[in-house]
Amino acid sequence: MSIDLSQSPALDSQAAGVARVVLKPKKSKPFFGRHPWVLDSAVDRVEGHASDGDVVDLLTEKDKFIARGIFNSRSRIRVRLYTWNPGEPLDGDFWRARLAAAVELRRTLGYDNPQGACRLVFSEADHLSGLIVDRYANYLAVQTTGLAMSRRLDVIVPALVAATGARGVMLRGERGIGQQEGIEVTDGLYSGEAPDGPIFIEEHGVRYAVDLAQGQKTGFYVDQRENRRVAADYLRGRRVLDMFCYTGGFSVCASKLGHAKEVLGIDTSAKAIAMARGNAQLNGLANLHFEAADAFEKADALIASGRRFDAVVLDPPKFARSRQSVNDALMAYHRINRTAVDLLPPGGILITCSCSGHVSREDFLYMLSGVSQRTGRSIQILEQRGPAPDHPVSATCLESDYLKCFICRVG
Repeated sequence: MSIDLSQSPALDSQAAGVARVVLKPKKSKPFFGRHPWVLDSAVDRVEGHASDGDVVDLLTEKDKFIARGIFNSRSRIRVRLYTWNPGEPLDGDFWRARLAAAVELRRTLGYDNPQGACRLVFSEADHLSGLIVDRYANYLAVQTTGLAMSRRLDVIVPALVAATGARGVMLRGERGIGQQEGIEVTDGLYSGEAPDGPIFIEEHGVRYAVDLAQGQKTGFYVDQRENRRVAADYLRGRRVLDMFCYTGGFSVCASKLGHAKEVLGIDTSAKAIAMARGNAQLNGLANLHFEAADAFEKADALIASGRRFDAVVLDPPKFARSRQSVNDALMAYHRINRTAVDLLPPGGILITCSCSGHVSREDFLYMLSGVSQRTGRSIQILEQRGPAPDHPVSATCLESDYLKCFICRVG
């Protein structure tokens, strides 16, 4: 008599010595649907011994196998799921195959310019929950947002180096993740050679310096790659205000590719502003000016002084870091977008972005509707955009659809 392991996989888990995480009744549907995050509130019990970082099988309350993942008792994401094949080992060969598939996708997208930058691994969207890898020329920046990946860097990093020929691999942490996941990540060199200064990359013929050691995120906002190029066409010949400009991504692109008349970039970080000025010089551009200031305060001061612009770019940092902070985030988005509208004449261009994954596209649209109503100005949405294709969205983990970029005309 044959045994269907998909119906009785608990036997397989026991035989393999893998602990089993059993769900509460009526909690299994998302995971049969291949969502990779099992929250603590869905778990009924753990059968067998599971230390943090161990492989576990996820089962229904009726002992039916769902998926295999990695356990973390200290995280609200109690299990991160990686395979829905019963008995498939989460070993070195498994991780190397996943990484190779991610790198190959970027090659087929044409994002393998050795002097360029791209996201090589995008966590859940590449079926590698908790791992982000960006390539900057011949260096890699690795960010682990989950204990599972943090514990497996000894396999992951050599595989990435073998696939890319990277000269050095830098580790980068993310604020708050260490405490949430129970991991300690110290920014710095993990393997190979450390860069002796900024890394220089090229994007659509524009050159940028990237600080892999201390820059925000992994050093640069590679997700806005295509949005910068498209925005430049709308900014052609205009006087542009770039709020939250960081190291000048939109600003420099607007000037070099869009031939903007002039650009003023604002960011709170004096170090980022210094790099933005350097990026303008790197590209031989003289019509850009940068200032270190609080964006909200500076926008209010510009309105009070009577200054106006033909276009405003808003690319603020993440305003919502949890579901509980969404309302506060939407108020902040409303405030800065309303101010931007007040700085624009009829026919002005507003390019407004949100990288807060907890703020949905629909929420953001409603926020813009509120801005239109409160200002008495029409807002025509010309384009709704997301991240570059090297940041794919997983159809079974819609949380990976985080970046919103709206190109608008203000009447």
